[in-house]
Amino acid sequence: MSEQFTLGVDIGTYSSKGVLVNLATGEIAVEHEIEHGLETPRPGWAEHDADAVWWGEFCAISRRLLDASGVHPQKVKAVGVSGLGVCVLPIDAGGKPLRKAILYGIDTRSTAEIEELESRFSPERIFEISGMKLTVQSAGPKILWIKNHEPDVFAETRYFLTSQAYVVHRLTGKATLDIFTMAEYTPMVDIRRQKWHRETAEYITPLKKLPHPDWSCNIAGRVTEVASRETGLAPGTPVIVGTTDAGAETVSTGANQPGDLMIMFGSSFFFVLLMDKLVPSPKFWATPWLDASAFTIQGGTSTSGSITRWFRDQFAQLEMGAQKSGGVNAYAALADLLRESPPGAKGLVLLPYFEGERTPIYDSEAKGVLFGLTLRHTRADVYRAILEGIAFGIRHIVDTLMEEGANPKRIIGVAGGTKNRSWMQIVADIANIQMLIPAKESSAPYGDAFMAGVGAGYFKSLSENHQWMGNVDVIRPNPQMHLFYEPYYRIFRTLYDQTKNLMGDINTLQNQ
Repeated sequence: MSEQFTLGVDIGTYSSKGVLVNLATGEIAVEHEIEHGLETPRPGWAEHDADAVWWGEFCAISRRLLDASGVHPQKVKAVGVSGLGVCVLPIDAGGKPLRKAILYGIDTRSTAEIEELESRFSPERIFEISGMKLTVQSAGPKILWIKNHEPDVFAETRYFLTSQAYVVHRLTGKATLDIFTMAEYTPMVDIRRQKWHRETAEYITPLKKLPHPDWSCNIAGRVTEVASRETGLAPGTPVIVGTTDAGAETVSTGANQPGDLMIMFGSSFFFVLLMDKLVPSPKFWATPWLDASAFTIQGGTSTSGSITRWFRDQFAQLEMGAQKSGGVNAYAALADLLRESPPGAKGLVLLPYFEGERTPIYDSEAKGVLFGLTLRHTRADVYRAILEGIAFGIRHIVDTLMEEGANPKRIIGVAGGTKNRSWMQIVADIANIQMLIPAKESSAPYGDAFMAGVGAGYFKSLSENHQWMGNVDVIRPNPQMHLFYEPYYRIFRTLYDQTKNLMGDINTLQNQ
């Protein structure tokens, strides 16, 4: 039998990446990545140009993968797409975006709409219906913001789509939304029935403007003639419904049993804990899984790797210049700075709330704080404090998760941040957790490719994802370092409590 492949593409906050994977072996034939920017036209706003970034980069990646591999398009048996989420993009009846896409929880413009919805339905009723608290991560308030502030856009909207749903729509002409992502369209979702909740949804938008919910591995449609010309894919190629990046990332790790905890170290930190039942929590997000086999508890921060990117862009011109001249990657060079700063960064503690914060504090006005600066501190100390501060944030989430009675059986770390193994050791030490890092490719596009294989019928279910997985690296916590970091962690927890009122004041001044 000739070789067969699936194509997986993930649209991220700062880059898009795609892989072409051999169905039989799970080996990546070729991969390609494109970096892009994040538009912040006002404080608290975060946007993407969906045509240029989401669709444009999908097309470029698809063509590059096919050209570089020499694989005939007919050998691509299915396509899977994931994306950053949850985003809100209004499109018209012709599929054209009516404005820039409003991104996930790093966009905090919808705080007034949250208040409006809570006043209308009460926080308790929203939680009862949707199984999670209403936050700036929720899609409902973002749609309501468009209705309140851009009525002409709202009136012309045919569908409100998120990132992967828009790409799937461009590929197939079908407006679908996976149920895993749909769960965060709070308060418009009946989480237990996994359907749109008519009363809360219609307060925000007519139901006809919402896409059709479906399981992630089901076939949404097939590549149209128009999409074929733009992407190089064969007309009629099946396209699955897809999911948010965190879901695809979880699949790529081999996680498939209740108690498996996936931690994604991307531009933001995200976790998915697989559960055997729905456990709604006001501190996290409870959702169905990608199919009917399980449920999840999720949470995450607003900023993680994006802070290291900020540090690179603002304070690492030397490393970036060397990279452009053919030298080592700037992030890898910065990782060496850890050798120049001792654990604790000479008494620096960072609050990593550069774009507000999601779980567990839910504070859209939270701000980054670098506490303890003296004249003896160096660039290396600031860099270490950033990595340790993000690790303290992870510890805060893990502690809160344990308090909720959701105990992970194993923890799997994935995405770009795991390449910095010194950072991963810091996380393990501070959180006192053993981390498994797959030695083989673990990424959202790889998970997309496997899910496409399920959709094409090559695999029976998501539980077979172990067939593509290889060995794992184990990072064990150092008990002495865990004890060393305890007083720093106490300062970290106290620092937010003692500055959060001032954060609201400075947020007001920044918005002026």
